[in-house]
Amino acid sequence: MLIAISLTASVVIAVLIAGFLEKNRRAVAVDQWALGGRRFGTVLVFVLMAGEIYTTFTFLGASGFAYGRGGVVFYILAYTCLGIMISYWLLPPIWKFASDRRLVTQPDFFEKKYESPLLGFVVSIVGLIALIPYLILQLKGLGIIAETLSEGRVSNHEAVGSGAIIMALYVIVSGMKGSAWAAVVKDATTWVVCAFLGLFLPYHYFGGIGDMFREIEALRPGFTALPNTGQTIVWYCSTIFLSALGLYMWPHTFSSAYTSKSAMAFRKNAIFMPIYSIVMLFAMLVGFAAVLRIPGLEGQEVDLSLLKLSIVTFDPWIVGVIGGAGVLAAMVPGATILITGATIVSNNICWKLIPSLSPYQLTNCARVSVLLITGVAVFFTLIGDDSIVAILIMGYSIVTQLFPSLFASLLPSNPFTKEGAIAGIVVGLGTVGIVSSTGLNIATFFPGAPISIKEINVGFIAMTLNVMVALLVSIATD
Repeated sequence: MLIAISLTASVVIAVLIAGFLEKNRRAVAVDQWALGGRRFGTVLVFVLMAGEIYTTFTFLGASGFAYGRGGVVFYILAYTCLGIMISYWLLPPIWKFASDRRLVTQPDFFEKKYESPLLGFVVSIVGLIALIPYLILQLKGLGIIAETLSEGRVSNHEAVGSGAIIMALYVIVSGMKGSAWAAVVKDATTWVVCAFLGLFLPYHYFGGIGDMFREIEALRPGFTALPNTGQTIVWYCSTIFLSALGLYMWPHTFSSAYTSKSAMAFRKNAIFMPIYSIVMLFAMLVGFAAVLRIPGLEGQEVDLSLLKLSIVTFDPWIVGVIGGAGVLAAMVPGATILITGATIVSNNICWKLIPSLSPYQLTNCARVSVLLITGVAVFFTLIGDDSIVAILIMGYSIVTQLFPSLFASLLPSNPFTKEGAIAGIVVGLGTVGIVSSTGLNIATFFPGAPISIKEINVGFIAMTLNVMVALLVSIATD
């Protein structure tokens, strides 16, 4: 597998070189570094936003979730398409408000909408907390690819550490413009690789996609259907709804809307991007093919299904190309996440504490923040043991707590006061934190509740409490 790991390493080196080439053209102002000058057209906005949605989660997580959970995996297609449809109406007013006021980050939007620096600070904290799981997801993917393709010669810890350093250096020298152009290469590569694997493997091993599912059903009856307990239809629907509302609430996808030079780019994206979601279906088909050909993977190992099936099927050079696509699927979104997190620290924390900082100093503050955020993400990546999909679902439970206050602010008459918005977000985030840290759930408090109540996604419950508290506090403070 020396050829495979060498090809994958070549992709990493090429990405880093591209970042250094971009260095000679970088601007000094933080909004230039973070938003590419707000001059991206429809194509660049498309690949940038698609690059943030379709990540190593698409490449490894979707196939792994299909391998481990069967039919439940199709919730990914449902929430992505629904979220993109919502963006047709959601993103243009966000872009217009931000463009008119030259906003840089997601917290800036909330602060100006509610005229509350405190709310802006709260949103900054929520955003940074939410970005860490998403960055962990990318680093985890890098570790899986390097360790698997090197057959253990490169350890997971070494791969995560090296990948994080490369990602941080790339971000520091290139900024958002470099990430956008890298996203063009990454999207094209990921699409071609996933489409090839998703079509070739079922036909190669089973004679067709339908034949593959018939064999799975014969060996594991009901595997491709929703289970009667656990991730039931109730969990399925509530998770789709929660994730669709949160799709553009991630700080990096939210602020990427600022990079466009017109609102029309978002409406065009909303029309065509659901077709792009087929790439995830191809990845899922690989996971289903691996169920019969690579049996026995459990726990975190399910995320290895795509790579392990590729290794036993193809020559090393093809595996190297697949690994390179996986690296791009991790590094490009990871770079955007780092840019966004660092800009939040610089613009919404450092600048608030030291208003006298110059644009050049703010940009340098953001670059230093890249290293700090990377270090935190590496630490939690190395000590965590969750699967890629579990990490993403947790992140959605956090970030979607911002949606009620955002939606309320876009209404002709905002029903939330700034105090209500703050209280709602804090309660929602606190609910997710308590459940995550203690393992408590609805069944703990109401053991006699019907199954339709017990298995609602905890993030959905937290968002419901968020809205209730926000309305009550708004009534009291209006």
